[in-house]
Amino acid sequence: MLIHDANLQLALDMVGVFVFALSGGLVAVRKRLDVVGVIVLAWVAGLGGGTIRDVLIGAVPPVGVSDWRQMAAAAAAGLLTFVFHPGFGRISRFVRVLDALGLAVFAVGGSLKALGYGVTPITAVVVGVVTAVGGGMMRDVLAGQVPEVLRHELYAVPALLGSTIVVVASKTEHLNVVVVWLAVALVFAVRMGAVMLDLNAPKPLRTGDRS
Repeated sequence: MLIHDANLQLALDMVGVFVFALSGGLVAVRKRLDVVGVIVLAWVAGLGGGTIRDVLIGAVPPVGVSDWRQMAAAAAAGLLTFVFHPGFGRISRFVRVLDALGLAVFAVGGSLKALGYGVTPITAVVVGVVTAVGGGMMRDVLAGQVPEVLRHELYAVPALLGSTIVVVASKTEHLNVVVVWLAVALVFAVRMGAVMLDLNAPKPLRTGDRS
């Protein structure tokens, strides 16, 4: 049974940081920020969720200010988007894809790291969701837009699904590398399916909508 494999955790974190940082950099480019703004938004998007996660489970100092590899990955992603963003094309759609991948990796990786620190199952699920949505929320707030988790297609639900799978697999002694990456793939697929099919969580009816 796999509880906390350092190499797997690092792989999940590096992938999550880089793709979320790319999404942050692209949002900054879309908002016409300068190079400093692009790097800052990339750092926040890439490392914000992991920083919140580490504070919640007592893994301090958090990776956002202590792991040079992840900090370098976030900065590199910001610079890449600043220099090469014209080649990405259709920035909005590309941000959604990167965001879905970051969501999937961080939901699973967040729960996995929380389990390694001996938290309760419900805490591990919550930490996984917070890790997944935290960086994106901070990115959107700094960019002056409503966070993705609060609008449009299903966002937190796929993260909750991935985190729950990891925790249940751990408690039933079925958690291994294959299960981890299958959970990542499932979260990504559900999130992208929600984007393509415009699937939304229920919203309150507007005044006058009731018959």
